[in-house]
Amino acid sequence: MATFALPFCEIPEDLQLRILSFLSPAEISCFACTSKRFASLCQEDGKIWHVMCDQRWGKKTKIQKWGNGQIPYRLLYKTLKGLENLIGFWRLCGRANPAASSPPLVFFDWGPSFVLGSRVLSTGDDTYQVKKTPFLLLGISSEGRTENFLDLVGGNLRSVDDDLKELEASDNLVSVDVNFMGNGHIMVEENRCFINNNLREEQKSSGDESDDLISSPDFSEMYTQLANKTSPGGDRRRQKRKEKERQASRTKWEPEHFLKVADCSPTPTKPLQGLWKGFCEGSMELYLVKYDEVGGIICRKVEDLSLSRYTPPVFWTPKHAFIRSPFSAEEELLLNSRIHISHLAEVHENVVSGILYIKSSYDLVLPGEAANGLGFLRGEGRVWLYENGTFGFGFLRDQFVIDMKRVALEDGCLADEIEASM
Repeated sequence: MATFALPFCEIPEDLQLRILSFLSPAEISCFACTSKRFASLCQEDGKIWHVMCDQRWGKKTKIQKWGNGQIPYRLLYKTLKGLENLIGFWRLCGRANPAASSPPLVFFDWGPSFVLGSRVLSTGDDTYQVKKTPFLLLGISSEGRTENFLDLVGGNLRSVDDDLKELEASDNLVSVDVNFMGNGHIMVEENRCFINNNLREEQKSSGDESDDLISSPDFSEMYTQLANKTSPGGDRRRQKRKEKERQASRTKWEPEHFLKVADCSPTPTKPLQGLWKGFCEGSMELYLVKYDEVGGIICRKVEDLSLSRYTPPVFWTPKHAFIRSPFSAEEELLLNSRIHISHLAEVHENVVSGILYIKSSYDLVLPGEAANGLGFLRGEGRVWLYENGTFGFGFLRDQFVIDMKRVALEDGCLADEIEASM
């Protein structure tokens, strides 16, 4: 049976738009250069760009809600493509004295009309559950401006409406810029232009645009000396001075850098890799295990990674090859004589599939710090890999096994999560 190829220009327009929606923006731009008719077709924002946004992010967020539904879908596509790089875990980059409001670990996921970054913290009890408290909101205004708000104290981003106008007036939120410094590196810094623009708007709304206290500090001092209770406009000037003092006295956000946790889950060849949680000294801690370029494995507390000063790893080994069953009688006795530190409600019945030697030593210290005792205080130990994909570790100097559990994702959401109290 003979088949006939139908030219693209003769296909109904609805089908043309549907076909074009499967192309990338760069491919659509090239196709638009072929003719004036196709250039006009590629400008169909409500059809082609809406379908492109819906196909890529429709199941993750409500694309009609972004910007209160008043922004072009072509702009929305560009915005969502940039924010998509944030989704996942990020850790605070090391600095000397991180602020208490700076979270060691942040998880970004999709909201109805924004991307929400949340602090990931231990619950402080005897369970493996974690709590997630909103920390940073990234959205877009009705005018198409990127708007990001940071919650320093917590509790101000738990019930966010689709309209970001309400957030602009909050005294408990800080407007910030989120800048990508490269692949997997962002800097969050306070948006000073946002504060200055708000003050200018208040000046304009008061009917006095002539004396800009922000851009003319010398005139501000002159007005302060001349204005009094009987001078015209004195009340307005005093009100503006109070507003400026209020902005100056509020809590400020110092620029912070965050690095993406790219390898946050184990793989068949790297079974220990990723984010883990386990009990240490009576409370649950978050850990990050990484494989280095020379085949070694290093485990650190996530909280320690936010410090610029040297902190010894939890454990380290130069080799990642496991000893497989059957194990020697000495190794069986070493494991069976130990006490497992895990959730109180769980009974340890994991079957060990491999054993890894922890070759920690006092030799692994930074130059010049050997005399300070910053070596591995625990010495040699073992990592026991279980058949269910989790593991435990312990040291020869004690009789404990710290059993680890993954900080896992289920359908893009954080597992073992509980709602933080208001």
